[in-house]
Amino acid sequence: MESSKPLDNGTALLARLHMSTPIIQAPMAGVGTPALAAAVSEAGGLGSLGVGAMDAEGARKAIRETRALTGKPFNVNLFCHAPARSDPVRKKAWLDYLASHFTKHGGTAPTTLREIYKSFVEDEDMLRMLLEEKPAVVSFHFGMPAQHKIDALRDAGIVLLASATSLQEARQIEAAGIDAIVAQGIEAGGHRGVFDPAAYDEGLGTLALVRILVQNTRLPVIAAGGIMDGAGIAAVLALGAQAAQLGTAFIASPETSIDSAYRDALAADTKRPTTLTRAISGRAARGFTNRFTELGEHPDAPAIPDYPITYDAGKALHAAAKATGSADYAAQWAGQAVPLARALPAAELVERLQSELQDAIARLASLQRVSA
Repeated sequence: MESSKPLDNGTALLARLHMSTPIIQAPMAGVGTPALAAAVSEAGGLGSLGVGAMDAEGARKAIRETRALTGKPFNVNLFCHAPARSDPVRKKAWLDYLASHFTKHGGTAPTTLREIYKSFVEDEDMLRMLLEEKPAVVSFHFGMPAQHKIDALRDAGIVLLASATSLQEARQIEAAGIDAIVAQGIEAGGHRGVFDPAAYDEGLGTLALVRILVQNTRLPVIAAGGIMDGAGIAAVLALGAQAAQLGTAFIASPETSIDSAYRDALAADTKRPTTLTRAISGRAARGFTNRFTELGEHPDAPAIPDYPITYDAGKALHAAAKATGSADYAAQWAGQAVPLARALPAAELVERLQSELQDAIARLASLQRVSA
């Protein structure tokens, strides 16, 4: 049954964040930079920092570097996955499975694997830092932290966002007092934001998920997944989203920290397909197919360790291969609409997206007049 919804003009979230365009740059840990976030915010959108793989002081540094470049609001994104459980049997089996690939590139597989970064659900230092720095926006991926952390951040005046891949997750977000939902469709590049990776994932697409959440929750909805141009933004706004979050669209921007092999993959005339894989990090993530994604799909592949323990092996194997000039094991995250990628400076891309959005809205209005 459709929920009754509070009255607003459909742009309450944008007004609260002083955004002049409904464009949010997705937080991309290891890819995004303060320069990227600042450029998007300065252009009228909402830039984002992905600090899930950082410790508290690393995140503080990134926040301060961004503030040195812009006085506009920006988003700080945190990972809220269940802390990894170390399983020596699974770790050994996975390393044994990968050993020949290390050897092929002149490397040696690690003797063990570690949890390479903390989840925000158990990182009290990160909470203290956020309450001291008070960024305008904080967002959660892979779930949410304990209620007392949510309450503390809200009491500090911070706008809170959280990713949902289903109506059930969205309802948990709403019940927790979060300010807006990021509706992440299956098309999105990077890690799926599912709360429980062991549970059934229906794999809802962005358009279906956005409309379901708009009709069945009271919160503003931000659409994410497969949106690369102004026409895509117009489509999700027509479904009731208040903004669109774009990640893959910004990856090729010069402000990101990706390497030349990643840029070449994005610029290729014929791009490799994308796939969801758990082999690289331990959780489902969409990126370009490569030798690593093939290893994950092989029938002889053993059970992998928990996220992000698996990522320790993934990063080590990529480093060994990269030292020999190979990108066959790289985590080159990208969404399904990556053939539409453009290598533009972030501010120029925001301007282009806004122009395309206005053109798309004008086309729709013209069609409406013709059919009237």
